[in-house]
Amino acid sequence: TIAVLVRDNDREGAVRIVEHLSEVLRRTLTLHRANEVTLGEELELVREYVAIEQARFSDRLRPEFRIPDSLLFASFPSFALQHLVENAIRHGIAKHPDAGLLLVTAEREGDVLQVTVVNDGVSIDPGVAPPAGHGIENTRERLRALYGDKATLEVAPRAEGGTIAKLRVPFKPQKGT
Repeated sequence: TIAVLVRDNDREGAVRIVEHLSEVLRRTLTLHRANEVTLGEELELVREYVAIEQARFSDRLRPEFRIPDSLLFASFPSFALQHLVENAIRHGIAKHPDAGLLLVTAEREGDVLQVTVVNDGVSIDPGVAPPAGHGIENTRERLRALYGDKATLEVAPRAEGGTIAKLRVPFKPQKGT
């Protein structure tokens, strides 16, 4: 994306993407050792990543974030949302020329925090298991290690087309909040 912007003499666009990339790398290095971060910190990383992808899919990527402020300080497994958003764009939106919706929502249901990622692109095939080492399986393994059977990740096709991923973890405010 940066190379295309440079070739097209879009200096401002290239600088903007380099800045977003720099922020993603900085956040990745800062957060990589933490098992949990706040949902707000994870969202900041995701927003930077989505800004980079919007440069690639500027004509069609339509991100929407519906996260109540009251949930921004909830503990959340680091990089879990970023992986789900990356998969939604890479495997859903990028592979379907008419796709572009990326919807990220969060809600609290009692003792559970549910974060949902929806795309309107290519649907996941529920009959095909993800390959070993795939981000979804890695995320499920991390959830088991962090929360045991108190966390789930469900990924399924949507009736309207596309895929929906629902990640459920125990709700707990981050220490110090």
